[in-house]
Amino acid sequence: MNSAKSLKTDVVIVGSGVAGLYAAMNLPDNLNITIISKGNVTECDSYLAQGGICMLRDDADYDSYFEDTMRAGHYENDPDSVDQMIRQSQDVIKDLISIGTDFERNADGSLDFTKEGAHSNKRILFHEDITGQEITSKLLEAVKKLPNVSIYENVTMIDLITKKSNILGDSSCHGVVCTALPESELSDKYGICDTNDGKKIVFIESFYTILACGGIGGLFDHSTNYPILTGDALAICLKHGIKLENPDYIQIHPTTLYTDHSSLYVEHFDGSKSLRPSTDLLTDRAFLISESVRGEGGILLGSNGERFTDELQPRDVVSSAIFQQMKKEGSKHVWLSMEHIPEDEIRNHFKHIYEHCLEEGYDATKEPIPVVPAQHYFMGGIKVDLNGQTSMRHLFAAGETCCNGVHGRNRLASNSLLESLVWAKKSALLIKEKYDKRVVFSHIPCSENASDVSLTQVAPEWTDTMTLKVNNKRLVLSEIERMKEYHENHKPKQYITSCTGNYAPSGRRPDPVSA
Repeated sequence: MNSAKSLKTDVVIVGSGVAGLYAAMNLPDNLNITIISKGNVTECDSYLAQGGICMLRDDADYDSYFEDTMRAGHYENDPDSVDQMIRQSQDVIKDLISIGTDFERNADGSLDFTKEGAHSNKRILFHEDITGQEITSKLLEAVKKLPNVSIYENVTMIDLITKKSNILGDSSCHGVVCTALPESELSDKYGICDTNDGKKIVFIESFYTILACGGIGGLFDHSTNYPILTGDALAICLKHGIKLENPDYIQIHPTTLYTDHSSLYVEHFDGSKSLRPSTDLLTDRAFLISESVRGEGGILLGSNGERFTDELQPRDVVSSAIFQQMKKEGSKHVWLSMEHIPEDEIRNHFKHIYEHCLEEGYDATKEPIPVVPAQHYFMGGIKVDLNGQTSMRHLFAAGETCCNGVHGRNRLASNSLLESLVWAKKSALLIKEKYDKRVVFSHIPCSENASDVSLTQVAPEWTDTMTLKVNNKRLVLSEIERMKEYHENHKPKQYITSCTGNYAPSGRRPDPVSA
């Protein structure tokens, strides 16, 4: 299998968000770890998370936290996964604090907690309104200090290196095929062929691979995600017969700032217009107005100034109510009022939201702001178990790209960062347990058998990157539609699943999964 031209590593991690970085932190320091990022390391949705991260406050909070998560997911969650996430939350937060993550604290130094939609208690830790950036940046600082970790930016995975076992009759993963910029160190050392857009094809061989590739927002016209997140891993897994689960379970966030950059003027709630402060704010992403704004007292209004829904319901319910109100009014958005939130809290707790709204021409301390739902989060993905293992040996997945059953049909606010971190750590710990520390690349080849992917030849589809991108998008969207149709015609079965001494009804679908 080995190619003299390939980069050889013990573990390759695809993605530089919280899942990829935290997995690297928890892998043994005697392993060589390679992280690749499709854009630069900060172009991941982990950086964009505003609201916060959940933590089980104490044993008395367990039942309500469990029920809140299950109810938000329409009871299609896997109770064992929900239990694991909740019970691991305190250890994860301790790890984050140990590397310098700064969460808001009370005057006595204790952790401060806030509340968001569909939560029955205050259990969410936060840092201003940029919690994701705070956590991800501190993880990145910690990982950059590790001598056994190499990070390569602007590297796109285009395939997996797999090997068929004649004995077991299945395949295992032994790395990735990717493209890199021609001037990069990766291309200079390991590039083997040019693509039609001027990049180099590179093979990265590994004992274990962790897919932490993020969401699928780039497949949609309106999304809070970075546009480079196009579900590449899902398309690749489908091609290799690796199981997906519920790829049609896609969450719409109820409140993103509505902007019409085709106009020089901003329309206000009172009907007046003002000149747009800046014309340089064009972006490929919808700007998120955090769930915690509504958790702290923000209310949704129609154009007539009347409140039309309970803002603290699960996201899918609130989004549906907004769409209905927009249809009723024939409008392109509704309004979010922060009149019940103290002005100093808007300026400080929601500092970045407040400042961005000002840049767009709205003063959230004095007037409602226009909001509209947008694609936000992916609850489905590559099917994994409690340890992050996929249906292919040696291949793990964590974060938004995987489906472990925690979220069910709809994600509870601020569970995403926690879930990503829990499964990243579980994946790393199992790899640590499985890995034979006597095997290192300098002594023993990664595999004695031939790979399904030739490391001396280049598949024609790899070099035509635009066609590959189009075909991958078509493949993923087609699978989303296929499973959507299946779910519309099949109701979930209700059954009982044991959950560490807690028995809870679950409607998680025992469907034939994708692939």
